Amino acid sequence: MTRLHHLLAGASLAALLAACGAPEPGAGVQPGAASAPVTEVAAAELSESERLNAWFEEQFEAEIARSPMTQTYLGRKSDYDLLDDVSPQAREEEYRRGQARIAEMRERFDYDALDADAQLSWRLAEYDAAREAAGWRFRDNAYVFTQRSGAHMSLPAFLINQHRVDAVEDAEAYIARLTNAAAYLDQHRENAETRFEAGVYPPLWTYAQMIETSRNVIDGAPFVDGAADSPLLADFRAKVEALDITAPEKAALIERAEAALTDSVRPAYQRLIAMFEAQAESATNDDGVWKLPDGDAFYAYLLSNYTTTDMTAEEIHQLGLSEVARIHQEMRAIMETVGFEGSLQEFFAFMRTDERFYYENSPEGRQRYLDEATALIETMEARLPEVFNTFPEADLVVRRVEEFREASAGKAFYQRPAPNGSRPGVYYANLRDMADMPTYQMEALAYHEGIPGHHMQLAIMQELEDVPSFRRFGGYTAYTEGWGLYSEYLPKEMGFYEDPYSDFGRLAMELWRAARLVVDTGIHHHRWTREQAISYLIENTPNPEGDATSAIERYIAYPGQATAYKIGMIEILRLREAARAELGEDFDIAAYHDVVLRQGAVPLQVLGELVETWVAEVQAAE
Repeated sequence: MTRLHHLLAGASLAALLAACGAPEPGAGVQPGAASAPVTEVAAAELSESERLNAWFEEQFEAEIARSPMTQTYLGRKSDYDLLDDVSPQAREEEYRRGQARIAEMRERFDYDALDADAQLSWRLAEYDAAREAAGWRFRDNAYVFTQRSGAHMSLPAFLINQHRVDAVEDAEAYIARLTNAAAYLDQHRENAETRFEAGVYPPLWTYAQMIETSRNVIDGAPFVDGAADSPLLADFRAKVEALDITAPEKAALIERAEAALTDSVRPAYQRLIAMFEAQAESATNDDGVWKLPDGDAFYAYLLSNYTTTDMTAEEIHQLGLSEVARIHQEMRAIMETVGFEGSLQEFFAFMRTDERFYYENSPEGRQRYLDEATALIETMEARLPEVFNTFPEADLVVRRVEEFREASAGKAFYQRPAPNGSRPGVYYANLRDMADMPTYQMEALAYHEGIPGHHMQLAIMQELEDVPSFRRFGGYTAYTEGWGLYSEYLPKEMGFYEDPYSDFGRLAMELWRAARLVVDTGIHHHRWTREQAISYLIENTPNPEGDATSAIERYIAYPGQATAYKIGMIEILRLREAARAELGEDFDIAAYHDVVLRQGAVPLQVLGELVETWVAEVQAAE
């Protein structure tokens, strides 16, 4: 999810430089890596580019200091007992600071005196500030809570996955955060109530899922006598039990956590559930953002923000239809290869139902999936030097999505590593229902979320040297997800997907992203219903109904975001082939990948400029 989505939703988990971009959850910097303030004497000895980079670091650190939760995401333990301020006042102050920084940058520094890298940083800072300014009018148009996002699910995930307990004081901080959870959740609830009054709320069908997720958090001990531990208590108990302290000391800490859960967490969730139930009584089932204040303009802005292009909703819709038709043709060729007789839709039904493509809904079946996904990544990792020059240092692990949130989580996703080495990159697979995780898609999923996909791109980005932090930990969805989808295709060129069914899985994943262009714009531009969009996916893709339903519900919750994947992939491939045509035998795919990866995330237009510059440099060196 982008920084902008958090801003619009009133959340500040990723509250970094509004003017200079921001990290997605899980990004980070080295503890103590901040640049020291630049004195007047030292500044006189620096180049203009060095002065600008030092200033970027100062501003980055100043904003980080205002977000305790972002500090934790970055692997730091400062303000470890606090949660963020997500009030409208705090959000407006953050926005004003960001806009003021750009004015300060223009006044203090000379663009023409900067080197090329620093000029790129300047341009990206301006781009991000303009993006924030354009979106400010829509700041109350995003949903505070949905079935896929919101503090009701992100707060427990944050404590479980981000809050490390290495010493007693860390456990004390965890307890303090449990106590502070009431105020934090109440702020989100108040924001949601204000927006509901203005007509900004998710469709009626989302409320049952939000209520279920909230009840899951407060189900079990200490909320229910004699029950197994609730997710938060189980996490806290495991972390405390691993400490090298006496049994009575552990018991005392656990008892205090139980009190905080009972006295703070439970009442806050009960208030949330009461709000969800009250809103559900009058909520409608209109699914698109067209229903919101200035909804059409809001959607146009979201498309521009996510794709970093000026494509209209109708242009994106038509692109999706043409890509779906093209991929269907490639799938028919695979049908011939495997000797299947029947229509494409009948082949889809076969792929959905044949038991050979699905593991059992059992602990053994789930573990087998995790083991084989890990093996696929390890095999790919050994082949990377064939097409890459640069490799990430951070480790990658494959994990199952935690059970308390798997009902509302996505099919698969990636969490960035902490750059101080305290946390690896994680490819999360949602194994709640193995019928939604066909084995023929396993290969493409592993490449997308792991290597050479998100882990490679994001880990390399945050390991870059001599690049301002806002660039190492920022992001543009079309670039990041475009790379992820490109990373599904690249292994095909390397000789992977030897099994035709696995190659069909690759095409199925690409088809899924092409269909997203159709259904996202269908819902939010053409005013399709949830049921119309689900039917389109079932008819035009091999994915099971549960997968299609979950996907459409995601696109309703995150309007526009899903369009970025295919648009980004198309551009990365187009730029590659244009460079190949220009350079001929001098084209080096590993060098091309360096151009794409070694500047970090950029808007697609800027990526095109970087590739053009590289091509010219190669030609000049002949």
